Amino acid sequence: MIKAKSVLAVVALATGVSALAAPLASAAEPAGPYVSVPDLLDDLGTSAMPAGRKHEVPTVTYQLSELHKLGELHQVTDLVQPVTGLVPSFQ
Repeated sequence: MIKAKSVLAVVALATGVSALAAPLASAAEPAGPYVSVPDLLDDLGTSAMPAGRKHEVPTVTYQLSELHKLGELHQVTDLVQPVTGLVPSFQ
């Protein structure tokens, strides 16, 4: 039977080795070219469309840049809430 001290020693050794190896792994050069996920999604979303109509579809990067407008939603809900009582007021 393996003693508890031996198991703890192996675990401590493995932890120490991984702690020393982690900075070395992150210092390595990236294996391939930089890939932008939003740009990749933009290309994928418009790949099946005719070239003349691609400009009509909002891109992922545009939609992500417009997310800040969700904060302005309370301007509409604050006006409607007293009348209907259905929309809770958000703070």
